[in-house]
Amino acid sequence: MPATRDLEIAVDSEPASIRVPLSRAELERLVAYVLRSEGVHRAFLSIALVDRRGIARLNRTYLGRRGATDVIAFSLRSPTKEPRVVGDVYIAPEVVRANARGRGVPVREELARVLVHGVLHVLGYDHPEGVGREDSPMWRRQEELLAASGRLLTRR
Repeated sequence: MPATRDLEIAVDSEPASIRVPLSRAELERLVAYVLRSEGVHRAFLSIALVDRRGIARLNRTYLGRRGATDVIAFSLRSPTKEPRVVGDVYIAPEVVRANARGRGVPVREELARVLVHGVLHVLGYDHPEGVGREDSPMWRRQEELLAASGRLLTRR
């Protein structure tokens, strides 16, 4: 798990066979970019890629909702007294792929979008459900960050 000074970002997948069109390094760079852009300099974030059943289970258990979703994020308390962002972001690549097809965008773009979305939720952003979702300040900030982060998503 690479750490950039005070930013620790862990990326894992369960099951291990889950594949996505962004490398771990790209995912980590994108998370670090969002955190820094939001003025966060101390953080520990866990990014977990899970299958459709796993995210549906999380959705039911913790949010009381049925079915699979693309991303779920939890903001946790720092285990120390130091101010530090701590959170978990769960992403279901199968759902992301279906959503990308529905939106007519590349899977890489949609995966980056939901990752930014999840990190913003960890930071305390929220949005209405339904009609106003894409007009919300959170959605606008997500799209700004996504647009500005394009250079981070080129394979190195």
